[in-house]
Amino acid sequence: MGKYFGTDGARGVANEDLGCELAMAIGRAAATVLTEHTHKKAKIIIGKDTRISGDMLEGALCAGLCSVGADVHLLGVVPTPAVAYLVSLYGADAGIMISASHNPVQFNGIKIFDSHGFKLPDAIEEEIEHHIDHPEEIALKTGTQLGQVHRAETAAEDYIAHILDTVNCDASGLKVAFDCANGSASATARQLFGRLGATCLFMADSPDGTNINDQCGSTHIQGLCDFVIENGCDLGLAFDGDADRCLAVDENGQLIDGDKMIAIFAAHLKECGALKRDTAVITVMTNMGFFEFAKNSGIATAVTTVGDRYVLEEMRDKGYNIGGEQSGHIIFLDHATTGDGQLSGAQLIQVLASSGKKASQLASIMNVYPQVLKNLTVPNDKKTVLQDSAVLAEIARHEAALGDSGRILVRASGTEPLVRVMLEGRDQAQIEGIAQQIADKIEERL
Repeated sequence: MGKYFGTDGARGVANEDLGCELAMAIGRAAATVLTEHTHKKAKIIIGKDTRISGDMLEGALCAGLCSVGADVHLLGVVPTPAVAYLVSLYGADAGIMISASHNPVQFNGIKIFDSHGFKLPDAIEEEIEHHIDHPEEIALKTGTQLGQVHRAETAAEDYIAHILDTVNCDASGLKVAFDCANGSASATARQLFGRLGATCLFMADSPDGTNINDQCGSTHIQGLCDFVIENGCDLGLAFDGDADRCLAVDENGQLIDGDKMIAIFAAHLKECGALKRDTAVITVMTNMGFFEFAKNSGIATAVTTVGDRYVLEEMRDKGYNIGGEQSGHIIFLDHATTGDGQLSGAQLIQVLASSGKKASQLASIMNVYPQVLKNLTVPNDKKTVLQDSAVLAEIARHEAALGDSGRILVRASGTEPLVRVMLEGRDQAQIEGIAQQIADKIEERL
């Protein structure tokens, strides 16, 4: 991770870790780096989610961008993947999304996409960080060379049309529930999914600036599970705050996580002859059951480190077209340049409608190994505890005991002050005990 950018942009508590001054500096530096080889007035688009700090940071970014001569086109409240798609459609030099994704309302973040809609590589982010720390190297504009701010009135509709172009199904007869997390999906989900023919029911789609991800969305799935059962739905879909993630719930109120969704999509694509190189791209956090499914289905797996940007890099490098994470970040590279929760939801509805199966039958394609995940609060400057010899020895001891019957993954979060301890295995009680012992050792060594 860099000084300002983590695994998914710059993120922190709004007006504390991520204030107006930093946002303005990021705008100036990003425009300088991303447009230094162009010989025209730069065009930057900006989208945001529904959190209360979005307006403040948007204003600061606009000030920074205009001060170096870039014109800004405001998209308003849209999903992150809408920014990634529209940057190319609108012929912009870069796209910026103001969002902290699944994090609570007090957090916010700044994600930057290049002119093709891809997240920036580490080297470009490092160059931007250099210019943030050396503002004297940035040439400010004056007079008629200053940038202006415009509003893109059709951003949401243009994005919705794009998602609809990726599906061809009649979902009539299906009843589908949607949890919009009081976030970006609130601006698009009703118009989008209402056109697929299904009966659509919505929850958590009344954002007020303060209720984003508040006991709703993909990080609080139980509400949707209950809603699906109470309303007799065939499927439930839950998005996170900026709608780049999607998790599903079957007709029995049981979770269909990102791993199972990728399995469903990979199998469907293979059946249609459309799974490129017969491979799905996943991460080290992917459940062991996925590997078992893939082996039985004749599907190869490519494994990356955690982070949808690394999944995407592997997909682009090797020519794969499906990949993602257990959290619900799923990338359909034939249709999008980043994870897109509503695209995933539309694709799942299409598979469900065309298969004639129940959602639970689709999900049964993969068995899930028991998993335990403990999130420990660890300040960013204390995450070096994971290199502590006593912690490493504790992990190694348990890895030897588990052998091939399970696995341990201990990692620092790239977006939050957390250390995650994850175990999988066949024996639930055993892995719960091991997870607690490792967690205790980490806290002891802080």
